Amino acid sequence: MILRKTLIAASLAILASSPAMAGTFLVQITAGPDNPTTAALGFTIAAAAQKEGNTVDVFLAGDGASLITDASLASVVGKGTGKLQEQFDALTKGGAHIYISGNSAKARNVTDADLKGKPAEFAMPTKFVQLAAAADVVLVY
Repeated sequence: MILRKTLIAASLAILASSPAMAGTFLVQITAGPDNPTTAALGFTIAAAAQKEGNTVDVFLAGDGASLITDASLASVVGKGTGKLQEQFDALTKGGAHIYISGNSAKARNVTDADLKGKPAEFAMPTKFVQLAAAADVVLVY
């Protein structure tokens, strides 16, 4: 019993002394331009996690794959979640990497030209599984 209380006290002391323990976040966004609030919310949460010192990867799948296009970045604005372009810029400036489902992109006519100049790449479901297994936190929007 004494050992248990000592371990609990030590654990609480460690947690209290490090207010924000950095980790890895994977944020999957499946909402597209037709659901701007949810789509922008995914980017907003990812940017907030990064701002707190976490490593962040974003995986765009389904309708979310089209969010990587310049047209979507410029036009998507969520109610209460802001402009997608601003969140995207914050994420990329902070070193986040963006993955886009290859099959989802192909079905939505997203091409290599849409990725030009962006820290983004096409990936298959196996990459998502690898990222999810390595992440401390996985969120889906």
